[in-house]
Amino acid sequence: MLTVKEATRTFNDGLAGFQNISFSIEEGETIGVLGTSGCGKSTLLRVLSGLDQNFEGAIEIAGAGEQPIGMIFQEPRLMPWLTVKENILFGAKDAKKKQGAIQEYLNLVGLSDFGDYYPKDLSGGMAQRVAIARALIGEPDVLLLDEPFSALDAFTKMQLQDLLLEIQKKRLTTMVVVTHDIDEALYLCDRIFILGGQPGTLQVEMPIEVAKPRDRGNAILAAKKAEILDLLHIEKAVD
Repeated sequence: MLTVKEATRTFNDGLAGFQNISFSIEEGETIGVLGTSGCGKSTLLRVLSGLDQNFEGAIEIAGAGEQPIGMIFQEPRLMPWLTVKENILFGAKDAKKKQGAIQEYLNLVGLSDFGDYYPKDLSGGMAQRVAIARALIGEPDVLLLDEPFSALDAFTKMQLQDLLLEIQKKRLTTMVVVTHDIDEALYLCDRIFILGGQPGTLQVEMPIEVAKPRDRGNAILAAKKAEILDLLHIEKAVD
């Protein structure tokens, strides 16, 4: 579904955010991206999204539709003067055509009765659900998530993680999740990419061979977490 070939992003000051990164993602996979601060995780996501096009290398999306990429940020970034329905439709291609489907997306993210509410009336978790629906209504081939739940409390974060799993199961959406939360990556992802160094490089590709839905206390996941912590500790010591 998504192929990245020898991608490098160098800034005007000559510093590289990341360099020579290559990988492929299959349709329906969820990929996690972990790494120490400054290794280029969010920069990579901006390049994948098309928000940053000043890079070398190649990015290919197989069978790209009208809106191949959807993006969910750390903050919901809702328009305060628009209702929930209007926020979901904001920026969508053929918004008038998609108005008939708006209730489907409200139902999908658990906001069936909140379409006419305004952002000021929503909790942080509800606002992020609106952001998820807004990204999905364009029917993206690939959904990119940049630390989407880091500003939320632990209980709401777990609820939205489960929501993502439900969406992935129903839609077979391909997802790339940048996160600092190792437990989140282990719970959601089929594979985890660990970036390291400055500029960042793809240092480890780790499959998570535990069936979903997963038990958060699974012993295999705990062992993987310890392995990742060791890798990140070594990387931090090197930096």
